[in-house]
Amino acid sequence: MFSSPPGRGEMSAQRAERGCRCAVRYHPTSMTEQEHRGAAWSTGDLAGNPHEVADKADRVERMFASIAHRYDLNNRLHSLWRDQAWRRAAVALADVRTEDDVLDMACGTGDLAVKLAEAGAQTVVGMDFTEAMLGIARRKHAGCPNLSYQWGDAMSIDLPDGSVDLVTIAFGLRNVAQPSRALAEFRRVLRAGGRLIVLEFSEPSNPILRVCNAWYTRHFMPLTAGLIAGDRAGAYRYLPRSVQTFAGPEDLAQQVEEAGFTVTAQRPQTFGICTITRADVNPQSGNA
Repeated sequence: MFSSPPGRGEMSAQRAERGCRCAVRYHPTSMTEQEHRGAAWSTGDLAGNPHEVADKADRVERMFASIAHRYDLNNRLHSLWRDQAWRRAAVALADVRTEDDVLDMACGTGDLAVKLAEAGAQTVVGMDFTEAMLGIARRKHAGCPNLSYQWGDAMSIDLPDGSVDLVTIAFGLRNVAQPSRALAEFRRVLRAGGRLIVLEFSEPSNPILRVCNAWYTRHFMPLTAGLIAGDRAGAYRYLPRSVQTFAGPEDLAQQVEEAGFTVTAQRPQTFGICTITRADVNPQSGNA
C-alpha cells in the first residue's frame, strides 16, 4: 500500500527532536529471481527504439532488479564520481525549503532522496517500482527520520492531488513506458507553487566531445559495467541506446510545458552529458 507523506507538523517535530542522521549503511543484496529470467534487452531489441516496445515497463524492472547489487558502484566508477555532483546540483536548483514535502520518483538506491532530506525538506518519499533497489535504499538510509521509501509507479502515483511541493526524478523519466503520463501525474500531485526537477542524460553539444562520449557509453561502459554487475539483462547496452533515442533537452522542455509547467531553467552538467531541467507549476493549469 501507498501512504501519503506525514503531516507538516508531525515531521517538523520529529526532525527538531532527532535531527537528520542520514548515515549511509550499505549492504550488498543477493541475486534476485529476476536475474534468472533471461535478458531484458537483446541486441535485436536495441537495434530499434527501446522506448517503443510494448512491454518496456516489465523489461526495465527486470533490468534494474538484475543490476541493483552493483548499481551504486557502477554509477561512481563510470561517471568518475560525477553522478553525486550532478545530484547535488539538482538539489541546489530545486531550492529545497524546510516546509517542503518532496516526492523523489524513480529513486533507485536513494542517492538523490537522501540529499533532498539532508537539504532540510520536511518530508521526502522515495518511490521506485523495483523492489531490489528500494531494499538497498532502505538499508543505506535507515537513520534519516524525514526520509521514507515505498513502491510506486510514475504513471499512477498513489498520492492525493496537490499533496507535495517538489517532485524530482533523476535518470528515470526515459525509463518510464509513457513519460507524458508520468509528467501529468507529477503535475497532479504538486501543490500550487510546486516545482519539478528532471535530471536526465543528454548528449554533449561539442561534436568532438559527443563522439568521445558516444564511444565511451556505447562500447567501453557496456563491457566494464556489465562485467562488474554480472549483467545478463542487457542493462548497460540499453542505457546508451535509451539516451540516444530519448528526447533531448529542448524537446523535453516542450513536453514538460505541455504537462502544465513553466520551464524556468535548464542546466547542462559536465559538458552536456546530462541536463537538469527545473519547471514550476503553471498557475493556469490543473490544481493551482
